[in-house]
Amino acid sequence: MALPTLGKVYRFVRNVSVPVSTFLSFSCMLIFIFTLYQPTPGPGIIQRLGWQSWDVISASQQDLSVTNSTTPGNIAASPAEEQPASGVEWWNVTDDETVDSASLPLDVWAPLLPHDTGFSEIAVTHCYVNPRLASVCDPDSTSEKDAILGKWVRVDRNLNYDGGYLAGYLNIYYRRTRRQDVNLITDIKLYPDSEPPPSDEWKKVPVSLRSGISRSPPLYLWYRLGKTSAEMTPAERSSIITELDVLYGDDIPWYGFEKLEPATMLLQGNMQSAWLTMRRGVKLPPRAPPLHFSYDGHFKILQIADLHYSVAAMKCKDTPPSLSCTGGSDNLTSTSLIAAVLSIEKPNLVVFTGDQLDGQGTSWDPKSVIAKFSREVANQGIPWAVVFGNHDEETGYVAAKEDQVKMMQALPYCLVERGPKDIHGVGNYVLKVKSADASKTHLLTLYFLDSGSYSRGWFDFWGWFTPTAYDWIRQNQIDWFLQESASINQIERPFTPDNGKDFGHVWERQSSDQLTPQTRKLAKPNAMMFFHIPLPETYNPPDVGASGRVLDLGISDLEDKGTAKGSDDFFTKGLLGALETEHVANKVKEVKVVGNGHCHVTENCRRVQGVWFCFGGGGSYSGYGRIGFDRRFRIYDISDYGETIRTYKRTEHNNFQDILDDIVLVGAGART
Repeated sequence: MALPTLGKVYRFVRNVSVPVSTFLSFSCMLIFIFTLYQPTPGPGIIQRLGWQSWDVISASQQDLSVTNSTTPGNIAASPAEEQPASGVEWWNVTDDETVDSASLPLDVWAPLLPHDTGFSEIAVTHCYVNPRLASVCDPDSTSEKDAILGKWVRVDRNLNYDGGYLAGYLNIYYRRTRRQDVNLITDIKLYPDSEPPPSDEWKKVPVSLRSGISRSPPLYLWYRLGKTSAEMTPAERSSIITELDVLYGDDIPWYGFEKLEPATMLLQGNMQSAWLTMRRGVKLPPRAPPLHFSYDGHFKILQIADLHYSVAAMKCKDTPPSLSCTGGSDNLTSTSLIAAVLSIEKPNLVVFTGDQLDGQGTSWDPKSVIAKFSREVANQGIPWAVVFGNHDEETGYVAAKEDQVKMMQALPYCLVERGPKDIHGVGNYVLKVKSADASKTHLLTLYFLDSGSYSRGWFDFWGWFTPTAYDWIRQNQIDWFLQESASINQIERPFTPDNGKDFGHVWERQSSDQLTPQTRKLAKPNAMMFFHIPLPETYNPPDVGASGRVLDLGISDLEDKGTAKGSDDFFTKGLLGALETEHVANKVKEVKVVGNGHCHVTENCRRVQGVWFCFGGGGSYSGYGRIGFDRRFRIYDISDYGETIRTYKRTEHNNFQDILDDIVLVGAGART
């Protein structure tokens, strides 16, 4: 009985093995051809491109629209203050400084980095196969054309992205060349099919920029070839087209780019507009000057919390029916609020405390959103920093926070840092505010931490389950903070600026008030900290001052607690553990104030065991609020060279003229 059974098994295996092996072999062949196989005829192909693979971009900062000492982004001294003899402050970043930046190879699309090479040809493809997976629809080329005109470069952004799978993949391709004898593209225009070509010198790309979208009239890209690079003057070379990009939504393009009219995808139904954008020449973003106090010891921080910007223009949330959004858009209305408070306060630093992006399916292209949330701040030349919130990771096209940091760093006046890669989160970094005199003394420390988004347990297998519990600051972040705190040198406080011109006038520094004995100490500078999700201890009972007053000011009872359920005890180990001196008897904490976002209608300041926790309150019409609760922003006014920290809020009521809950948290006159 055993032999017939074995025969049946053998026949079954024989019958099945042939089709299975055939299927597996065919699948492996497809993977090899379309994914793994990269044709390399030999070292010659590398040699042909070697002469045009890399370059160095050089640009003078004087050519950029950077701030000077009179703009809000820098701190100008008052007329009564003493100016440096040279007339040039140490923090000046516009003093004829040349910035060198490596240019990428010609066959790489990297719109965030500078490139000064021109285009020689442009193509458009429409395909139902993702070009990231297989190059079946790439434009035709030959090795000879690649050597002369450059390889095809794909703009890795699908113009039909918001149209769904049935719309296919519509991509722009271009060639770059550094050869001196190739005519370069000097202009691009978009024309419908009904319009004639501009002139004989223009070339039409045959594939419509609206292919795949039903009921959309055709739109074609035309480009004009100009002189060769050898024939161009320096001014002409500086205005050639050097990069293409795609913008989603009806808002501003990326820094240095301009929109090409009209939109390639028309706004219809739930689909947002798509725009082709281009950059001419090299446009390096202006850099922020080093953070510093004014000569008389002032520094001001504006906190902007929970903007919740999205790709689309949406209705203002939680507003009375009588309120009309500016321009009919929540983002535009929120930006107008930011512009108003900036013009009044003129801060030296703006801190965005998380949820710059709305996530939740509305920020599916973070780049188009990041292009606009800091626009008004950069327009006024003000340095800005960011911490991430839980919604900043709920994005589609590019979700990684590392990518978002790179995008932000390509914008004007950005101070955001990625932070160490070996600890939890992205955006754990430190900024130091220094004195305006030649000593450049470190007077204020600003810590920025990533409080994460949502905690994921062992049951969250490969991200199949959507977590709902908020994340928290982890142990390796605590260790990093304590290490950074320990590395900060102690200074003599209160700080006395060096007003002397040189050592020959050292006695001019002596004044009558210096002869009066003062209480001085050797300690670290005061510190502030910003992160998005509040700690559990934020909601602990507040301290009671010596006068019997409860040290809690503002609104905190309009919504549920927004803290994480888990904790690695950052409050005890970190905030209470980092002291401003090494003396055991002195228990004064280094971090005096913590600024949080996350809770839009919570905006109080509460002191818990010597540490002030202050919420920013919602400052945007894109995030939830409450009718009757005006949008607001928190200001930190630091004076006396970092010794005194005062805070207050401005609301949109009465056009930001009213100040709420003005309180001194630290220093002379502090509430205790």
